[in-house]
Amino acid sequence: MLNQNFLAALHHSLGPANVLTDPADCWPYGYDNSRRHNPPEAVAFATSHEQVMAVVGLCREHHVPLVARGRGTGTTGATVPLRGGVVLALERMDKILDIDVDNRVMVVQPGVTNQAVQEAAAARGFFWPPDPTSAAFCTVGGNLAYNSAGPRAVKYGTPRENTLGLRAVTGSGAEIRTGVYTTKGVVGYDLTRLLIGSEGTLAVITEATLKLTPLPETKRLLQAVYRDMHSAARAVSRIMAQSVTPCALEFIDGRAIAMIRDYAQIPLPETAGALLMIEVDGQHAAIAAETAALWATRKALSPALRTIAPKKINEDVVVPVSHMAELIGGLEALSQEFAITIVNFGHAGNGNIHVNLLVNPDDPDEMHRAERCLERVFDLVLKLQGTLSGEHGVGIEKRDFIDREIAAPALELMRGIKELFDPQGILNPDKMLPPPESR
Repeated sequence: MLNQNFLAALHHSLGPANVLTDPADCWPYGYDNSRRHNPPEAVAFATSHEQVMAVVGLCREHHVPLVARGRGTGTTGATVPLRGGVVLALERMDKILDIDVDNRVMVVQPGVTNQAVQEAAAARGFFWPPDPTSAAFCTVGGNLAYNSAGPRAVKYGTPRENTLGLRAVTGSGAEIRTGVYTTKGVVGYDLTRLLIGSEGTLAVITEATLKLTPLPETKRLLQAVYRDMHSAARAVSRIMAQSVTPCALEFIDGRAIAMIRDYAQIPLPETAGALLMIEVDGQHAAIAAETAALWATRKALSPALRTIAPKKINEDVVVPVSHMAELIGGLEALSQEFAITIVNFGHAGNGNIHVNLLVNPDDPDEMHRAERCLERVFDLVLKLQGTLSGEHGVGIEKRDFIDREIAAPALELMRGIKELFDPQGILNPDKMLPPPESR
């Protein structure tokens, strides 16, 4: 229960209109795009860096858990306030502060949407490469928190490669600036890349300096249909071994194709066992007129899955591209072994496959089988030299599996970093790192 002195100070710092305490008003801020939910005791809307500093300072003083949140589009429960406390909503910090065309830089607040950034950059002949499927809704702060990338990462990289610097407030209440305003710089440790992907457990990002890329003169998109998933996976390896890197290389399996066909009435071959969407960009004169229609196939998949299986288990694993065929084959075998329907799609160009287990959480037997299946999926991924998350993050959903990938000495270093940034442990507690067996 938050004490009255704390709430009075919060109202004084932000203004009454920027603080919610009624349980009904706070309830929606206990969700993200996972099935997890736990309501906060208060929601604080910050509109400036100074207000973020004030909120962090108050939470430190009163030992109140604090979870920073954008638009709640994450899928791992990372913004669910497990201990109640305060959700710091950054959705009103949505300004583009500067666009410096000469230096190919854009400075933004964390609450601006990815789409707003793309539109502002495009008006000046540039783009910011990260392009998650939820770009119309997700915030740049969320993209940075998860290191969320999207299809273009295969050629242009993730937010870590496309962010020059940050302004942030650590859990100790300190204001820090990380990184540079230039495309080169090696002074000190790379705190920018450390904070990106840390899911708000180390600091609250209040400003980001984004590296812009000139828009290509043209793009061409090819849709290739294969008899089976193995043929498509082998094709991915061959494509990525060529000298020209596609700007997007997406993979959709046969089950996903059937769902798209039924959901969006998009014409796709009845016998298709897998599909690749290959986009290249560069300095060419012509552009394919079918591009928008072809991308509609890929973009129809997520809403189709939500409609057909709203309570699915959604994982985003990554393996080296050369091991994709083995991953797909292993997933097929696990699907049969545990009698769980598995639908696969994703960013094949960098081996980032979204593995969807279509389950009914109200069926205890099916959920038990799904849990065992998921453990085996993770074992398979690690055996293939992969990683358990490519862009969705860890949050709660994968936290207890992390020690399978990261050895104890490295985990202890990470816990030490967390303690340095956030000595009282107020920032997004119980996320990312599994608790130590003993202290």
